[in-house]
Amino acid sequence: MTKPILSDAALDQLFRAARSFNGWLDRPVSDVQLHGIVDLMKMAPTSANCQPIRIKFLKSIQAKTGIKPFLMEANIDKVMSAPVVAILGHDLEFYQRLPQYFPHTDAKSWFEGNDELIATTAFRNGTLQGAYFMLAARAMGLDCGPMSGFDNDAVDKKFFAGSKVKSNFICAIGYGDPDSVFERSPRPEFDELAEIL
Repeated sequence: MTKPILSDAALDQLFRAARSFNGWLDRPVSDVQLHGIVDLMKMAPTSANCQPIRIKFLKSIQAKTGIKPFLMEANIDKVMSAPVVAILGHDLEFYQRLPQYFPHTDAKSWFEGNDELIATTAFRNGTLQGAYFMLAARAMGLDCGPMSGFDNDAVDKKFFAGSKVKSNFICAIGYGDPDSVFERSPRPEFDELAEIL
């Protein structure tokens, strides 16, 4: 069965007109919307369905204040003014759940004792899931403000204590203030990125 191409409006919302926002309108994001993002994101592919992403949604002032000391100064306003900020991390013990998520074979044994493979797989697939997260948020009508620029070790100690989760990046989500974006930076041409062999 041939699948239809998404409409231009949908492609604009997900990619062409979507921007990384630095400021936010005073509109709340509901817990239902956060569940919706996760429910979409988790359906996208990861190797051996490993699902290593772990997310902390900082919604309350208290929670956002907790991350504030660990942010680069340039990111403080973007985080504190956002309705929600997600800390996107990856669990280095993801393989413990493979018997549940990938029951076709003993995939857990591929990783046990192989710290390098665990770290590479968790980071790669957690990063993929972070990208899926942003597309899911956009698909639900929200805007994103992804950023690095924070002390990962300090964030891990505060928000992922007692676990093997490592933060990757953070992403503010909400309804972006159009006045907070810069003019779009140029994008490369096809031949700069790709080659058809």
